[in-house]
Amino acid sequence: MRRETTLRLPPVFGLIMAAGMFFLTGNIRAADDGTAPLYTVVDGYRVDHNTMEGFRAWRAAGCDRCHGANQEGMVGPSLLQSLKILSKDEFKKVVTEGRLEKGMPTWAPNVRVMSNLDNIYGYLKGRSDGAITRARVVELQPESTQ
Repeated sequence: MRRETTLRLPPVFGLIMAAGMFFLTGNIRAADDGTAPLYTVVDGYRVDHNTMEGFRAWRAAGCDRCHGANQEGMVGPSLLQSLKILSKDEFKKVVTEGRLEKGMPTWAPNVRVMSNLDNIYGYLKGRSDGAITRARVVELQPESTQ
């Protein structure tokens, strides 16, 4: 005689397991409460999608004309050094309002820059922290992030 046994678990167990699987596979991003990483980098130059978007917006805006292709400064200051001092809010204020007396324009009218402000900050912070070792980065492929 064949006997079947059914294990009954509380419904909350299924939710816990599903959430755990999402976290393990990277399908849920933490809320922007300061606990989410600003950037993900592998081998010094392979970065997550958002950081890559920050790099692309940086290049499209032509920020390298003043800050240099390696963010080490030219007419404008070295962002590798500035981002060691500026908070994220201070960075956003400078980009949004500019520093006209120092030659830094306001980027508020630029939709691409403003919609990628967090991503640009993440890219430049990664460069300033020394985690991103090359100015030119490539995007991590999905299998590389697991």
